[in-house]
Amino acid sequence: MPRYAVTLEYDGGPFVGWQRQDAGLSVQQVMEAAAAALQLPGGSPPEVLAAGRTDAGVHAAGQVVQIDLAREIAPGRLCEALNHHLRPHPVAAVRGALAPEDWHARFSATRRAYRYCILNRRARPVLEAGRVWHIRHPLDDAAMHAAAQTLLGRHDFSAYRAAACQARTPLRTLERLDVARDGAAVVVTVEARSFLHHQVRNLVGTLVEVGLGRRPAAWPRAVLDGRDRAAGGQTAPAEGLCFMAVRYDPEPNWQ
Repeated sequence: MPRYAVTLEYDGGPFVGWQRQDAGLSVQQVMEAAAAALQLPGGSPPEVLAAGRTDAGVHAAGQVVQIDLAREIAPGRLCEALNHHLRPHPVAAVRGALAPEDWHARFSATRRAYRYCILNRRARPVLEAGRVWHIRHPLDDAAMHAAAQTLLGRHDFSAYRAAACQARTPLRTLERLDVARDGAAVVVTVEARSFLHHQVRNLVGTLVEVGLGRRPAAWPRAVLDGRDRAAGGQTAPAEGLCFMAVRYDPEPNWQ
């Protein structure tokens, strides 16, 4: 049975998250409904598996999923067909590839990248509403970036994961954590092979305390070493977070 890799873009606002749930509409649910419309008669309903599970309200510009279909179809045509059946939901198949049978959207991934956007100005967001965390008071992005660099590397990130996190170990290797200003926006870019539940949002919420001058630049590292989630900053709102990209080695032959 052919396996396809598909890159998705979606607005997380209307959804309860990626994963199918008993209550509320999920991205996985609408993707599986679209894929089922392409399955041959008598074929089993396709299961769509993702590289990462985004929470309610979290967006994606580069989520990657796998779909097994009992038919062969050109990747470009597959994306067109999926997009037809995805309407009117704010989900789009951007590109596709035929993947090897042993390729897995989640377990074959070598790196994941997220971006968190803060609108740092007095006026509320209008065009970017639902896409940013609005903070009115000035942020010291340089202090935030300096603090972020102390968190790079492999550590026990217990202080930065959700209480409901189901990961077997809190050990993760943070490969990139950059904070930079772009006009009124303060953008946090995060990369790692994998993340804990709420890890990125908890990192951002803690770094904002430094940016507001409430805590010194050494504080986020002290929180990390203390391994106590209650000692850190707030969990940043979901709407500022976007799942930007997934890397593989080798990369699928995207079309």
